[in-house]
This record gives sequence, structure tokens and C-alpha cells, in this order.
Amino acid sequence: MKAKIKWLDGRAFVGESGSGHAVVMDGAPAAGGRNLGPRPMEMLLLGLGSCTAFDVVMILEKGREKVTGCEVELEAERAEEEPKVFTHVKMNFRLKGKNLKSAAVERAIKLSEEKYCSATAMFRHTAKIESVWTVEEG
Repeated sequence: MKAKIKWLDGRAFVGESGSGHAVVMDGAPAAGGRNLGPRPMEMLLLGLGSCTAFDVVMILEKGREKVTGCEVELEAERAEEEPKVFTHVKMNFRLKGKNLKSAAVERAIKLSEEKYCSATAMFRHTAKIESVWTVEEG
């Protein structure tokens, strides 16, 4: 896996993934940025959420569950001192499906957290990760 970061100006950077996708990241105006894109630490949080959502949906589908929607809202706390690593992350999963079983959702989330999600494995070194979920018919 490869990635490339190029400084644009101020505190703005463009990141290009090895698969050819690009995203602009920027700092807050208070830090010299122009708020042109997400902060780098926000990108890490987005990566965690999408990595675990990917796993959960795939596990549910492999279990022949009829999942029709998955959203994950994340709230994170960071250390007060440098380096300001994440110290606590709460993930709120909202899943939707036809006759989606709570036990299957719980199992999928646990498997993602404990076995499959590479981002969770890395975050776990500095942060307490907490997951809650709801299931909606649809």
C-alpha cells in the first residue's frame, strides 16, 4: 500500500492514495489553515469508522443477513498534551435491515473490533474503544 502527501500552501496538503484517489486536508484557521478540507486527525477517525463499517456490513452479508443501511457516528477524545493521541473513541452504529437480528449485529461488531479491523487494532494502543448499536427495520 502506498500514499503520497503534497504540501499545497499554508497548512493545506493533498493526499493521494495508491489507488489514485485524492483528498485535500487543511488545518484550522487558528493554526494557519484555511479550512479547505478535513484535518489529518479527522481523517484518521474517518478511517476507523469506515474500516469497521466495511467489516460489519461484510460479516452481516456473509451471514445472509439482509442489511440495507449502516451508519457509524464517532466521538473521540484526545490527550491534552503532545502527542495529542486519541484516548477514547465511542462508535455508535445504526444498522437497518429486514429482520436483522441484534445478535448477528453484536457478533459482527465484536468480530470487527477483535479480529478484522486493522484501524481498531492500531487505535486500541492509545484509546479505549466503546461501541453501541441500534437496529432498525427497513
